[in-house]
Amino acid sequence: MVTRATDVGTNQSVERAVSVLRALDSGRPELRVSDVAELTGLGSSTTSRLLSTLERLDMVERDPVSNLYRLSLGLLPLAATAVNRHPVHRAARMVLQDLATRTGLGANVAVRRGGELMFLCNFEGPRAPKSYTQSGHTAPLHATSIGKCLLSGLTPKERRTLLGAALDAHTEYTTTSHDPLDAEIDTVRRSGYAVEAEERALGRASLAAPVRDASGDIVAAISLWGPTSVLGDRDDAEGKRLALVREVIEAADAISQALGAL
Repeated sequence: MVTRATDVGTNQSVERAVSVLRALDSGRPELRVSDVAELTGLGSSTTSRLLSTLERLDMVERDPVSNLYRLSLGLLPLAATAVNRHPVHRAARMVLQDLATRTGLGANVAVRRGGELMFLCNFEGPRAPKSYTQSGHTAPLHATSIGKCLLSGLTPKERRTLLGAALDAHTEYTTTSHDPLDAEIDTVRRSGYAVEAEERALGRASLAAPVRDASGDIVAAISLWGPTSVLGDRDDAEGKRLALVREVIEAADAISQALGAL
């Protein structure tokens, strides 16, 4: 179910409208009114009225043949403005594009949003597998190199509070308890970069480095990702990665400097 805010002082109509929009971003390209009602926990009549209103506002659209609803391109200008005005996106975009071109791998930048990371942009080089990552997509912090960099700005206690006791397994190699995750993040802090090999998806690996702002806080992280045949599998201690570590650290440093870091 798509959750709705319940804080005192919030506007219920706005909450419900946002919950409908989020339901339409739940993974399926188009939904029936009853599907949206089930995901939001709203009544069918309320859901139908909200969808009709959002359709008039060009926030959603209805297929004239199937009568199924989907998000409208009317949302795109708002989303584009939000991401393009984000300081990390502005500082990182050209750096990552150059990084993907030089290495032939995928290059991402992400920020932490609560207990997940959110990608701001993604570029693919010719050696990167096909990616479905888009701006706004989220991913787990504990199972990605970019997420481990973001977590390195928190204390062990803060990480446990944020992530909870159980860490979800995405493959057989995912770190699923906090003590080994603490050890990995200590290594990230010492070395200045993080490594992930097949923790999120089999056959894929990534390298990441943190991005800091003028205060020295970690506000984002960037990653290079690609097949393990290029970046090395779990048994490749450093080997294939060494030549790329400097690339990702220098790119992160360039973005940090653009954000005012010393």
